[in-house]
Amino acid sequence: MRENTARSSFVPVAPTRGRLRPLGLDEVRITGGFWARRRQTNATATLDHCRDWMERVGWIGNFRAAVEGRIHRDRRGREFADSDVYKLLEAMAWQAGQAPGGSLDTQVAALTEAIAPAQEPDGYLNTAFGRPGQQPRYSDLEWGHELYCYGHLIQAGVAQTRARGEGELAKIARRAADHVCATFGPGGIEGVCGHPEIETALVELARATGEQRYLDQAALFVDRRGHGTLADPEFGRVYYQDDLPVRQARALRGHAVRALYLAAGAVDVAVETEDDALLDAVVRQWETAVARRTYLTGGMGSHHRDESFGDDFVLPPDRAYSETCAGVASVMLSWRLLLATGEPRYADLAERTLFNVVATSPSEDGRAFFYANTLHRRRRGTVPAPDADSPRAESSLRAPWFAVSCCPTNVSRTLALLPGYLATADDHGIQLHQYADAEIATSLAGGHGVALRVRTDYPTGGSVSVRIDRSPDHPWTLSLRVPAWTEGSPAWLLDPDGARRAVAPGTATVTRLFRPGDEVRLALPVIPRWIAPDPRIDAVRGTAAVQRGPLVYCAESVDLPDGQEVDAVRVDPSAEPQDGPDDTVLAPGELVAPRDEPRAATWPYQPLGQAPAPTAERTGIVLVPYHSWARRGPSTMRVWLPTTTEPPTARPGE
Repeated sequence: MRENTARSSFVPVAPTRGRLRPLGLDEVRITGGFWARRRQTNATATLDHCRDWMERVGWIGNFRAAVEGRIHRDRRGREFADSDVYKLLEAMAWQAGQAPGGSLDTQVAALTEAIAPAQEPDGYLNTAFGRPGQQPRYSDLEWGHELYCYGHLIQAGVAQTRARGEGELAKIARRAADHVCATFGPGGIEGVCGHPEIETALVELARATGEQRYLDQAALFVDRRGHGTLADPEFGRVYYQDDLPVRQARALRGHAVRALYLAAGAVDVAVETEDDALLDAVVRQWETAVARRTYLTGGMGSHHRDESFGDDFVLPPDRAYSETCAGVASVMLSWRLLLATGEPRYADLAERTLFNVVATSPSEDGRAFFYANTLHRRRRGTVPAPDADSPRAESSLRAPWFAVSCCPTNVSRTLALLPGYLATADDHGIQLHQYADAEIATSLAGGHGVALRVRTDYPTGGSVSVRIDRSPDHPWTLSLRVPAWTEGSPAWLLDPDGARRAVAPGTATVTRLFRPGDEVRLALPVIPRWIAPDPRIDAVRGTAAVQRGPLVYCAESVDLPDGQEVDAVRVDPSAEPQDGPDDTVLAPGELVAPRDEPRAATWPYQPLGQAPAPTAERTGIVLVPYHSWARRGPSTMRVWLPTTTEPPTARPGE
């Protein structure tokens, strides 16, 4: 791996080595479009919403209760509630660094003042353990989440350091990290946390401070995983990836969020220690998960009971768990693999997951969220109470808060740092990985300044225009990702001289002596197209779905005649879907008339060919972007639609 040089200090992930150098939040600014609207809502509504709810349910108050000696009777929330306060602080720190002079710095300072007095002299900080009337420190590594909470605290501290310089929050985080190294380092407790997360946080702290001991501790945690140091739980050690060492595992498995956080931490360790064997192991796990254990939306995790990956090709749409946090973690992993290798396939999955999982979770006003993301809703959801937290187990309608509210804060921090996922640089030039209206200004090798402006109608359109505003006086390369979903349809690149050429999925490049005012245009075929499932996915055999550009589409009952539900929809994949008004798609198909209620004694199975054929009405089926479903009230919904004829089948391996 090559060393990264000329790095911005304001980056969420700052590897010292790798194929690509990330650009900082001070080098990339999203200026309009799909993501700008969501980031604005996050900054003006979601951050305050999360803080207000955490005050209401007592999670912030836990720190005050710890200081005042009443925590054993007054503590509120689950054992990991501290972590959500830290994720909120991280989101606020990233956002504050992009909006100098705002009120967020004051809010970060106020939350830090509530947390600081609860830290013990040796650096220990947790409101669920270690005080009179509570379990002892580290007495429940399987479920206690102490190290997991430190991970999010450390990431918040790193965010503050990179946004504003080392402040009090960063000092708290560093004292906690020193405590972890002293307690779990060589000669200390030879254990790991039941929920991975601290690994990637310690590596990022090492990058931010230059202190080797944090990287060494992260590597130690990664190597300890999988050796049976944790108790065997109800779901088996695979639940928290303690069944196999990271280097031996061939697939992401067990609890999806834990598996993805661990893999992200392992990539960080591999990059910083130049451990190619460890990196190769994670790449192998990612490849298996993408080929066999990932939903069309990019969602991961098909089991509700243990929030875990299922076996290969066990991807039931109506039981999809696809936790929002797993989507966030998947993007984190894909981004790290992209930086390490430069391969566009990682940006492809990140794009799919951002548009169809992360963007699906929050409501339009940023004050309600999906925890899980089903692909088939059979019954209309129940409107949640606006003043009470909700159970998290199933997607019904977006809820304002949950008893376990890891997802709202995870979405919030992801939207706050999103500009950091758009572009990278290397010795040869600039690479664009995600498309949004943006302004980019950085320095290439040798300190030569470059600035460019991106304008696009993505994701609803496929026009991407890159205007050069400043350029060195020597040739360099502009690279643009051509998404994998363009396979089979023409995509075109127009260079500043007017030359037009077809480009295939992967990367399109223009190398030249650019002048201010030069423009490169990419035209992507954003048209609706049928998607066929792999025949090994039993749960969706005999169905088809529609994707338009990076967006997955779904049928929703609010677009059907009164009294009809989405299970009456049949689509005809022999005819092409067409663009409809307002970003909808019209799919050829029919609605099956509901039958009379059968008698209780009627046997529901009949010999083939003898069952009465249902009556059907030919019609166009309105489909909407999956990320927008349930925004118009309770509805039934499905992504994979039964067909009127035998649908085309994706061959295994495609």
